[in-house]
Amino acid sequence: MTITGTYVPSPSAWVRKQVETIEETGTTGSVDIQGRPVVLLTMNGVTGSVRKVPLMRVEHDGVYAAVASKGGAPDHPKWYGNLRKNPVLELQDGERSWVARAREIEGAERDEWWERCVAAFPNYAEYQRNTERLIPVFVLEPVDAH
Repeated sequence: MTITGTYVPSPSAWVRKQVETIEETGTTGSVDIQGRPVVLLTMNGVTGSVRKVPLMRVEHDGVYAAVASKGGAPDHPKWYGNLRKNPVLELQDGERSWVARAREIEGAERDEWWERCVAAFPNYAEYQRNTERLIPVFVLEPVDAH
């Protein structure tokens, strides 16, 4: 399974640059956010175009999380709506890529993952304090290829 459609680069210059660097080098290890590792999500947008976004690397036992923090802004990042509509995505960590399904989590499961997210990127705690919305967290579970 691959994500199909026309790739539309992000309107954000830093996102475009990071995606270009990852594509040029073939690895997410070529970029970081505030000195921390990232993963690359490739997904279909709400309009059907292909979108790519580097996010903080949050991993536990082979499962990854995506945190829709937008730096603590009052609204969700654009990719949040993309994953809600099109939860199947391609996830790249380092040089390895695979298909995953995003599932928004809540309650005790979110609480457990939130601790992991803050451990991976402590600024998430500050971002949550800076917004009234509960920052959404998705788990990105591998899709069995069989």
